[in-house]
Amino acid sequence: MTEAWRPDGEDERRGASGPVKVRVPAKVNLHLGVGPLRRDGYHELNTVYHAISIYDELTARRGDTLTLTMEGEGAGELALDDSNLVMRAAHALAGYAGVLPHARLHLRKQIPLAGGLAGGSADAAATLVACDALWGTGLTRDELAGIAADLGSDVPFLIHGGTALGTGRGEAVSPVLARPTSWYWVVAIADGGLSTPAAYRELDRLREAGTAGPPLGATDALLAALRQRDPRVLAATLGNDLQDAALAMRPALAETLKAGEAAGALAGIVSGSGPTCVFLAENGAHAERIASELTATEVCREARVAHGPVAGARVN
Repeated sequence: MTEAWRPDGEDERRGASGPVKVRVPAKVNLHLGVGPLRRDGYHELNTVYHAISIYDELTARRGDTLTLTMEGEGAGELALDDSNLVMRAAHALAGYAGVLPHARLHLRKQIPLAGGLAGGSADAAATLVACDALWGTGLTRDELAGIAADLGSDVPFLIHGGTALGTGRGEAVSPVLARPTSWYWVVAIADGGLSTPAAYRELDRLREAGTAGPPLGATDALLAALRQRDPRVLAATLGNDLQDAALAMRPALAETLKAGEAAGALAGIVSGSGPTCVFLAENGAHAERIASELTATEVCREARVAHGPVAGARVN
């Protein structure tokens, strides 16, 4: 993750004349251990990120100003001004590289809003990669990840993708070294989203009241399970400290988790701050069967099959 990066086949490129398309995945947390609140207002995290095959796509073109348009999930709901993470990422890169933040950006979203899948962070990562190629700023992946850390805790991971350990507030990312294995997931998407800050506040409240479950602790068991390449072993190690908070805020998620397990999933957890739930399957065919049963039970808006790990933000 320290190699210098340039757009494919363009080592000496000084900026793209045509459009640059970048595809970026969603993420799930296989392990999300939430520690105490820090002085900076964030919680100390010990997490294992995993990039899965649900994608947003960002296209960057030359322009005289910086503009953003979008289609798909969240169209008409997300502000397209400088408060949007896409716009903030473009301004951050331009400021770092000393270039004018001029681009016409278009976002095609498939990752749900406020779903615990880091859709906004994914779009920020895609913007950094796309504008780096468009403007010819020639930054390494690690330089882009450094800019990403100021935009959000999940953004550096989505520059890299794969499976990685996240520490600090989640922004300090190191790859998990394991033999190549594809894991298959069913992603149960709920109606509406949940606020990540609200989920952390709810977890703090539950802990103060003594009604939260015990903290997860170290990631050792999960990292060992990833090396064994056995989905049944991995299933026993999945965990999320924010799940109690998500269930308190959206009690119906308990029915989604029960339905997934009744459909034969090896394990099911809330993804990140929710309300998306993810279920581990034995293989792709097993995942398709689980998704079909979840769809029939109507406990979620949509059930999608995905696999991981996949690469982070990449120029198509």
